[in-house]
Amino acid sequence: MERTLVLVKPDGVQRGLVGRILQRFETKGLRVVGLKLRRFPEELIREHYAMHAERPFYASLVRFMTSGPVVAVALEGENAIAVTRNLMGATNGQEAAPGTIRGDFGMSVSFNLVHGSDGPESAAKELKLFFGADGDLVDWTPTLESWVYDQDDQG
Repeated sequence: MERTLVLVKPDGVQRGLVGRILQRFETKGLRVVGLKLRRFPEELIREHYAMHAERPFYASLVRFMTSGPVVAVALEGENAIAVTRNLMGATNGQEAAPGTIRGDFGMSVSFNLVHGSDGPESAAKELKLFFGADGDLVDWTPTLESWVYDQDDQG
């Protein structure tokens, strides 16, 4: 099982889409192992987006991400990173495929509702940044999991 981070950004929270966004991930078969609603400190947001520090949009991105509450979600499941990114859709909501979160709810590049880790290394770093030590994450197995993953397909 793989873990990943998803952030429901201030636009998703303000638009009342948190439940609908989380539902997409849960309906697909991913499990929530961590959940926080917070106005995260600017220092944490700056560290999270440090790879964009030299880009012209960095200051406005930090301003946006600290403008209101954000929901940090730790998800777990087989190929959770790829599955999550497919469910989110292309960065630009106008270009994102229908059926994806951004394709169904987004009309912007900047206000694109969600962030998702892009690989195992970034997922580990981002989960630690937003949830600290593993003590903030819950290990559990839904009783319905045997109906999500075909045990004969495990390999």
